[in-house]
Amino acid sequence: MNCIVTAGPTFEPLDDVRRLTNFSTGRLGTELANFLTARGHAVTLLIGESATYAGERKARTVKTFSTTRDLRTKLKAFSSKKVDAIFHAAAVSDFAFGKLFVRDSSGKLRALKPSKKYSTRDGALFAELVPTPKIITELRRQFPKTKIVGWKFEAVGGRADALRAARKQILDCSTDACVANGPGYGKGFSLVTVLGQKHFAASAGLFAALEKTLRGA
Repeated sequence: MNCIVTAGPTFEPLDDVRRLTNFSTGRLGTELANFLTARGHAVTLLIGESATYAGERKARTVKTFSTTRDLRTKLKAFSSKKVDAIFHAAAVSDFAFGKLFVRDSSGKLRALKPSKKYSTRDGALFAELVPTPKIITELRRQFPKTKIVGWKFEAVGGRADALRAARKQILDCSTDACVANGPGYGKGFSLVTVLGQKHFAASAGLFAALEKTLRGA
């Protein structure tokens, strides 16, 4: 089956030399792509150019992305093709830079024009952070017949909070399933659907369960 796996972080540029990003190695998505490839599926791995995981990438096709807009564009390019499943594990940056300011001699904030590099000699820089549109919310409209699995990496709260967030993502985004993990969830993973959830102590069990969703099991 034709699958897309997204992995690693997006970033949002402040200028040509500085950026805002999420922490993500890209390892989990890469290993999922490798697993699905070994099981005979045709996999496209979309991985952030800032991903630090150095393991082998065995997917049939590997493409890198940079910003959230770039990942969105690359996913949209597949909307006219037959895609059986999308596993959206990328750590999309939650914020992008809005307006930028410096404080002038009178103490007032002065808006800055776009620059290739903002100088530290101008003093403290004040940045407006604006939420980035969630890619997961757009996928069902673009891929109406595709199985879509999202991710909820929760850094705070507890396991119940992480599972609740995963269920909310499924309802809000009309996805088929969501993987919950992260420090808030605790060790392991949970594959959540509208019918319930199942815990996996390690990624191997999770990957096998995700592959079964392709076969309707």
